[in-house]
Amino acid sequence: MSPIRIGGIEKFSIVDFPNKMASVVFMQGCPWKCPFCHNVQLQDVNAETNIVWHKFIDFLNTRKGILDAVVFSGGEPLVQKGLIDAIKDVKALRFEVGLHTGGYRPEFFSEVIEFVDWVGFDIKAPLEEDRYKIVTGGVGDVEKVKESLNILIESGKSFECRTTCDPRFLDIEDLYKIADTLKGLGVKEYYLQKYRKVESDVNASEEKSLSLVENDELNQYLSDCFEVFDVRK
Repeated sequence: MSPIRIGGIEKFSIVDFPNKMASVVFMQGCPWKCPFCHNVQLQDVNAETNIVWHKFIDFLNTRKGILDAVVFSGGEPLVQKGLIDAIKDVKALRFEVGLHTGGYRPEFFSEVIEFVDWVGFDIKAPLEEDRYKIVTGGVGDVEKVKESLNILIESGKSFECRTTCDPRFLDIEDLYKIADTLKGLGVKEYYLQKYRKVESDVNASEEKSLSLVENDELNQYLSDCFEVFDVRK
């Protein structure tokens, strides 16, 4: 029996785990309904899928010495209880493990983090309750996000924080605010990600999207705040 439900697999990626050739597992299920999400088909944890876990393990066995790591992405991987068993299967093959998460379930994250080598942690908005409700479709609990972020920082694991800069919900001042909060917590690595327009968006222009990630004053400030900072377009 498969330990997890999988919505998709990317066999080779050089952008999902820093400096590693990885395979990415897109897990079904996400409680949040972020309006800039490009993987809405993964939100339903019970959606039909024909991807079988043991077949993926068979694939990994043929890629020893070629791939370095497996990244569990989503969706939100922390939704599924079988995540730890799946990670253990991967670690048994001597691959490193990466995790992409928004930190929605800290009590489970505190168990998972032991088995993970690197984490990409999404910061959706300033860490304020009302702002997180807006960008997560009314369901995100910012206190849980804060708790997960603290767990991550205290774990000593390698990680990055990143923010998708959707101009419909964020402005320049919001990015300054996020940066100040993360710096105060001790975050060392932060990225701005250019918003890629979703089909339902009839308002955000390319110019507005670029204005958030090409602001020279902001980018200099962020470079001064963090040991590692960059913009992903």
